[in-house]
Amino acid sequence: MNIENSRNYYGQVLQGSADLRTDACSVADMPGPALRAALARVHPDVRARYYGCGFIAPADIAGARVLDLGCGAGQDAYVLAQFVGEGGHVTGVDATPEQLAVARATQDWHRDAFGHAASNVAFVDGDIEQLDTLDLAPGFDAIVSNCVINLVADKAAVFRAAHRLLKPGGELYFSDVYADRRVPDALKSDPVLHGECLSGALYWNDFLSLAKAAGFADPRLVTDRPLGIGDPAIAEMVDGIGFFSATWRLFKLDGLEPECEDYGQAVVYRGTVEGQPNRFMLDKHHVMATGKVFPVCGNSWKMLAETRLARHFDFIGDFSRHYGIFAGCGTALPFDAAGAGTGAVAASGCC
Repeated sequence: MNIENSRNYYGQVLQGSADLRTDACSVADMPGPALRAALARVHPDVRARYYGCGFIAPADIAGARVLDLGCGAGQDAYVLAQFVGEGGHVTGVDATPEQLAVARATQDWHRDAFGHAASNVAFVDGDIEQLDTLDLAPGFDAIVSNCVINLVADKAAVFRAAHRLLKPGGELYFSDVYADRRVPDALKSDPVLHGECLSGALYWNDFLSLAKAAGFADPRLVTDRPLGIGDPAIAEMVDGIGFFSATWRLFKLDGLEPECEDYGQAVVYRGTVEGQPNRFMLDKHHVMATGKVFPVCGNSWKMLAETRLARHFDFIGDFSRHYGIFAGCGTALPFDAAGAGTGAVAASGCC
C-alpha cells in the first residue's frame, strides 16, 4: 500500500473527521488548558479535517524551529505556531493536495488570529518517505508527526531523515498507531485498513528496532491507549490483533546507552516549564514533582541536561562512578547471587 492510497483516502474518501470508521485517527484524552486555548484559535475548516491520534506539543518550545511530518490541513502546525511564537517557525509537510489547500487557505486568517506581524508557518508539498529530496535545512529543534508514519511504506527512511534533520539535543515527538504483533501481509493491501491507520501499524518491537537503527538509542513512551474498532466489518478483518495509539519521544543525543545504567545521579525539577508548575513528565515512567530529588539513569540525565530542558532542572552527581543497572528497568543480573562476597550490594531505586 503506497502514498496514492493515502492521497485518495484523505483527499477524496474522507471529507471530515466524522467519516472515520475507527477511533485510530482520533484523540480520546482531554487536552490541558493551554492546548485547549490554542485549539480554540484554530480555524473551524482546519479542525474539521483533523485525523490525529495524540497531542504532539512538546513542552518548552518557545522560539523553536519545528517540522510537522504529514501536517494534513494544518491543525497541529497552527497549534505549534502559537507555542513557538513569533520568534519560532513551523514547517508542515504533506502529500495530499486537498489537505494542503485547506491549510494554506487559512494561513492569513491564523496570522491575524495569533496577532503575528507575519505568518510563522509554511507548508511544503512532499512525501515524508522522501524528505531528503525536499529543500529542508537541518537543525530543527523538534520534529512532530501525528498518526502518519503508519501510512508510509518505508518507515525506516522517515526515522533516518528525522535524525539527520534534527539538531543535537533535538527530538522527534510523535503519535502513531502500533500493533501487538506484525500485521499479516494479506491485510496490508486493503485500502480501508490502510487509510484507517491499521494495516500499516508497526509491531511495537519492530518500531524500537527501526528507531534505534536510525540513531535514536533510547525511545521513550509518553502515553498510550488501546484502540477500539467500532466498525464490525473492520473488527472482523483484524480480529486477534491488538492496536494501540502511543506517543513517543526520541532524542538525538550522543552517548546514550542500550540500558538504564545507574551512576548515582538525580535531578530536581524547578517547576519552571510553562503550564507545568507542579510536575514535569519526561515520559510515562518519569514524572518529576517540583522540588523533589528524583533519581535518574544516565540516559535520562542526558535527556534533561543536554537538551533545551536543562534550564528547568538542578543536577546532582556525574558519571564518575557506575552502580550497574537500575533495578526494575527490565534487565537484571543474570547470575545467581547466592554465596556472593560481602562486597555485593543490593540494587535499589528506579530510573
